[in-house]
Amino acid sequence: METSHASQIDEARLQIEELRRQVEHHRFAYYALDKPEISDADFDVIYRQLESLEKHFPELVVPESPTQKVGAAPSTDFTSVRHRIPMLSLANAMSADDLDEWRERLERGLEVEDARQFDFVCEHKIDGLSIALTYENGNFIRGATRGNGTTGEDVSNNLRTIKEMPQKLKPIAVREDGSIALERAAGETTAMKMPALVEVRGEVYMAVDNFVTLNQSLVDANETAFANPRNAASGSLRQKDPRKTAARKVSLWTYFLYIVDDTIKQPRSQWENLQLLAALGFPVEPNRTKVTGIEGIRNFVDHWADSRHDLNYQTDGVVIKLDDRKLWDHLGNTSHSPRWAIAFKYPPEEVETTLEDIKFEVGRTGAVTPTAWLEPVKLAGTTVKRATLHNADQIARLDIRIGDTVVVRKAGEVIPEVVCVKFERRAADSQHFVYPTHCPACQTPLERVGEEVVFRCLNVYNCPAQKVRRLIHWVGKEAMNIDGVGEMLIEQMVKAQLVEKPSDFYRLTEELLLTLERMGKKSATNILAAVEASKQRPLAALLFALGIRHVGRSVAELLAERFNSMEAVQEATSEQMCAIEGVGTVIADGVIEYFAQSENQALIIELRELGVKMAVDADQQTVILPQSLAGKTFVITGTMEKLERLEAEQQIKARGGKATSSVSKKTDFVIVGANPGSKVAKAQELGIKIIDEAEFLALLEI
Repeated sequence: METSHASQIDEARLQIEELRRQVEHHRFAYYALDKPEISDADFDVIYRQLESLEKHFPELVVPESPTQKVGAAPSTDFTSVRHRIPMLSLANAMSADDLDEWRERLERGLEVEDARQFDFVCEHKIDGLSIALTYENGNFIRGATRGNGTTGEDVSNNLRTIKEMPQKLKPIAVREDGSIALERAAGETTAMKMPALVEVRGEVYMAVDNFVTLNQSLVDANETAFANPRNAASGSLRQKDPRKTAARKVSLWTYFLYIVDDTIKQPRSQWENLQLLAALGFPVEPNRTKVTGIEGIRNFVDHWADSRHDLNYQTDGVVIKLDDRKLWDHLGNTSHSPRWAIAFKYPPEEVETTLEDIKFEVGRTGAVTPTAWLEPVKLAGTTVKRATLHNADQIARLDIRIGDTVVVRKAGEVIPEVVCVKFERRAADSQHFVYPTHCPACQTPLERVGEEVVFRCLNVYNCPAQKVRRLIHWVGKEAMNIDGVGEMLIEQMVKAQLVEKPSDFYRLTEELLLTLERMGKKSATNILAAVEASKQRPLAALLFALGIRHVGRSVAELLAERFNSMEAVQEATSEQMCAIEGVGTVIADGVIEYFAQSENQALIIELRELGVKMAVDADQQTVILPQSLAGKTFVITGTMEKLERLEAEQQIKARGGKATSSVSKKTDFVIVGANPGSKVAKAQELGIKIIDEAEFLALLEI
């Protein structure tokens, strides 16, 4: 008997060790790298298996187990910040039974017979990146990611680009006893106060429409699209250049605050906490609701099961908290999560349907993308008729065939994708799908370039599909913004031979437009006005509109800011472009290759002759400094007297150098200000040159 039990423990130990390894691996990929390798639902399965085994074999639980920790270790790309108040995770409820078990735990912990008497606050669980914000005397001083719950990454400069996040708080009304007066009675005496220190918790997220726009721009630039809005938000907040964060338009909801001020009392409830956040000027998720008992919770959960898909932000569940904060103190926390709160997670929505066909779309860069045409099916609040199949490798991996019954879900609950094939339902006479060898639009042989997974049509200038897609890209809002000219009208124009390349838009006349079917005089006038206005679009918009491979909206802005004119961009060397933070050799090679093509050179000449603006306005031009720091990498530690850290980094980049946050063998200089951190010791250990602010200013020749 003892031998059998020992054998069970040994087997459980092996299983637990493997599950811990998997959980840690996927946590790091999710939190630190923003590159999840499995879905949230699949991760939850692994995590709950680990929890179950540790529950049955408590002697095998160790403090370093991921069930006893929060998140993942912060990356080394940003300065570390230790949280004043630990940022815990939340326990999950995956079903109504799980909610009942939580209710029973509350009843035991609070020593009551029926938790139905208590009020709860239900808030949408936002699928984003958890952050901690610190304000002193009403002024924002620091923002950090959750990291491992104790230590996160300082992303203050990037957070400042979020328009919803207040830089300065509004004062609040406080009674004589220190309680907060969110609603004042007639004649009640209060004073307007600003708390000495406020710690706020929130979630940085990306609105669904911004996510779709961002992904399309990445695809257009031949860059990797984000898997879901959560990864897009996290990746955007971790950009080293705050301008990239600003361009990607992330947003913020806040849900908790803690006041550090002896003259002001904490909010008495979670509901009051949310009201106070709004009064201070913070954005608060608008669909929050106070309910009574588990039945109220279930009603909220059920109501939003389908309605959540109509929201412009992604939510995969509901966060439920006891309203009375006195009960929080009584219940306390585990090492991993508070006992007074839980996150109910909706099951991932997957549906079965029939694959009716596989069709191929040719993009403006020649990439040929397979799309599944499906028997229409309702999924996550919308009717799905199409789903991405990504590329030839994905089709081969799925072994997908016309007529198959397939399982479809929305990746990140936004983009429909085929998950798998129901092989048991496959017809006996089904045929293997043969991937096309020639472009469906011009019959040019398809090729894979380098290590790319996509097949491309290399008939760049004569493929009709690529021509149309380039024209559609040209008129887009982020590009030349020619209002009133959409995909259908462009296809009409191409068919009527009115336009073939972007410069043809600027040769259109009213007479030509009126030859198009269903084109009226007023519409023609409006289109010509929009075309004329597009001539004054910024240089960054023009560079983006050209459709240069690897040049998305943010890279176009970097190029325009650095070189000021189209001519300067055309003449720029790879070294000059690579000196810009965020521009590497792949992008630089793409730009140089584009301007080396005679067709593109001719297009630029035509556009210039037709009056399209080719330079940044004189009053907005960046002074191009001598590239005296080209090829040098700097790290700043401590506080400097004459330059803020961000300004110092900008001065380095303006001279061709690179500014990073961590010391490595590739670092050339460590600049030391007042109260430096451990980076000095690291630099000494690696033999890296250490300079002070005066020496740094001498390098800058300031």
